Amino acid sequence: MDDDPSATPIHYHHRMSDEDALMWSIEKDPMLRSTITAVVLLERPVDHGELRRSFDRLSRTVPRLRQRVRSNPMSVAPPRWEVDPAFDLDYHFRLARVPGDGSMRDLLRMVQPIAMQGFDRARPQWECTAVDGLADGRGALIMKLHHAMTDGVGGVRLMLELFDLEPDAPERDMPPPPPVHVLNQVERFNDALDHQVRSGLGLLRELGVTGVHVAANAAADPVGTFANGAELAASAARVLRPSPDPLSALMSGRSLSNHLEALTLPLDMTRKAAKRVGGSINDAYVTGLVRGLQHYHQRHDTPLHDLRMGMPVNVRTGEMNDTAGNAFVPARFEIPVHAQDIFELMRTIRRRLLTARDEPANQLVEPMANLLNRLPTTVVTQVFGSMMKGLDFQASNVPGSPLPLYLRGVRVGSIVPFGPLAGAGCNVTLLSYENDLNIGLNLDPAAVEDPDSFIECIRLGYDEVLDLA
Repeated sequence: MDDDPSATPIHYHHRMSDEDALMWSIEKDPMLRSTITAVVLLERPVDHGELRRSFDRLSRTVPRLRQRVRSNPMSVAPPRWEVDPAFDLDYHFRLARVPGDGSMRDLLRMVQPIAMQGFDRARPQWECTAVDGLADGRGALIMKLHHAMTDGVGGVRLMLELFDLEPDAPERDMPPPPPVHVLNQVERFNDALDHQVRSGLGLLRELGVTGVHVAANAAADPVGTFANGAELAASAARVLRPSPDPLSALMSGRSLSNHLEALTLPLDMTRKAAKRVGGSINDAYVTGLVRGLQHYHQRHDTPLHDLRMGMPVNVRTGEMNDTAGNAFVPARFEIPVHAQDIFELMRTIRRRLLTARDEPANQLVEPMANLLNRLPTTVVTQVFGSMMKGLDFQASNVPGSPLPLYLRGVRVGSIVPFGPLAGAGCNVTLLSYENDLNIGLNLDPAAVEDPDSFIECIRLGYDEVLDLA
């Protein structure tokens, strides 16, 4: 990590990528909402005036926080990001006090409706609630943003603009607010047309280069080229295939509600457990989760043979590392869960994760998103609904800061992430921070009707993994 969070500036395009635009448009179905929430636990509350100043500065240094989404109904071009001329910081930055005894359960109960609610689409797509009154004198931030703004990795980069790496970091300068320019209808139409032309030419150029390579390869190795082409086509079919029904009979219900839970794993022990089978932290993380799901089904006397998992595969490379927006492939695959030995289960999961990461069609995600965006929104929403609502669970793994973070001199104790359900029975998201792995569980109550038993079973699964260390 760089000592200066702003040393490598992030580039913000004025228009959504095709992948971002898909996440924006499929919210026509509210069950496919893409809201990211993070709970930041502070060792003590931060002065409200100082905290407001920090978010005022953040909204001036991160353009997305003052930009609203503007679509052009006369064009298939993705929506634009434009500075909101009526931006109101006090709408987005709020103050609250946790109810009850101020326990973690009280805080998560407070977060649940916030994470469920969709955004006002006429405003910038973020909110933050500063919370006082937690047990032991702690404070908290409930930070929420739309997935179309960025993915988990990009969200961590955004946080580095808010937090410091030292408790006595100097006050950062307050930059001027970004300039406001509201396009008129003619400018909006011309800009969208220009984007469509450039996007179309880029797609043709990419297909043309691919075609030249295919032709050259075909001349040198016709059989191999045909096989590669067939493999790519089969891969694309796997990526886009519908899977409307979950594989778990126990977790088949779906709703618009949620139930949040949180747990923490020791990073070093998890790494040691993974190395026992030559795996990664991600392999151990998913194995513990799957093992816990096995226990949950056994506890409810429900047979379980396979689980369908969704996992974003990070594809940030080169210049994409410094670009705002999303850079991931939404992988989906089945995991056989009949293995009783934890070693065997982790090896099986590692193979499945590596296969999903190396899926040939992953390189075609942006061109496929471009083509899908040209379809009517209702059709695209139905396509993605048939893909996402059959997921038993989604799992994400986001690398966070290995160093302690501070906000106005107050140490950040932990950061718990909560990803969107987006049609799945549950979303489990891991964020590393210092020597901990913080895991947020977003459960659909219609799918997980016994959350207390569910979290007990997940803990049992992770206990088995940690026993390997």
